[in-house]
Amino acid sequence: MPPTAGTGGERVFVQLGPPPSEPNQFNYPDAPKTYPPQVRERLAADAAEIIARYPKPKSAILSLLHLVQGEDTYLTPAGLGFVAEVLNLTGAEVAAVASFYSMYRRAPTGDYLVGVCTNTLCAVMGGDAILQALKEHLDIDDEETTADGAVTLCPVECNAACDYAPVVMVNWEFFDNQTPQSARDLVDALRSGQPVNPTRGQPLCRFRDTQRQLAGFPDERPDHGQGGAGAATVAGLAEARRRDMAAPPSSAISPEERRWRT
Repeated sequence: MPPTAGTGGERVFVQLGPPPSEPNQFNYPDAPKTYPPQVRERLAADAAEIIARYPKPKSAILSLLHLVQGEDTYLTPAGLGFVAEVLNLTGAEVAAVASFYSMYRRAPTGDYLVGVCTNTLCAVMGGDAILQALKEHLDIDDEETTADGAVTLCPVECNAACDYAPVVMVNWEFFDNQTPQSARDLVDALRSGQPVNPTRGQPLCRFRDTQRQLAGFPDERPDHGQGGAGAATVAGLAEARRRDMAAPPSSAISPEERRWRT
């Protein structure tokens, strides 16, 4: 490298490429580079079943990324290489897709991924305080995992559950109207193996199991009738009905307004 102006003539070396901490890089220390033969055989059978569902093999890439994430709890060189091989893609093509999405993990993930919503409404309702309380209680930072491997903590974007803010999600199941104390109690229960029921949705399962479900394999959890919209979700609809409010018929909308709306 030639001398750089203003340096007195000495050589200046610049490290090229992203730093190791760059979040879009799949370079966790000691991550597996390849799978043992028995693991590859098992994953290959699952991958063939997934690929058969799509008109073109490469359309299965997101599902296959969940499959290998379920194997390792995060995306590793072994997982990315496997997906590239079965889809006849380059590693760069697979990594380009994987690095676009936040649901693909860059580091080992605990049994329970605890996501605290810190978007606007949850934040002002206490989400920021909940996240800080959990960091202190668990003695970990964002995206870190407890020493027992039970809980990984992370801030998350809006979960479309603003009517129950602040919301905490555990492996994408809702825990509504949380407080710092209820969130501390929640992670304590997860770490001790106590049964924990989401506010709504299906019973909790471990992170690896969620990945197989997202890959497209059956979800065997029972439905306890926790689904459906709660009172907060339909409060506006209930008020509209009480006031006998309704949208105007389409015939009452002018052509100009119709064009504007579409």
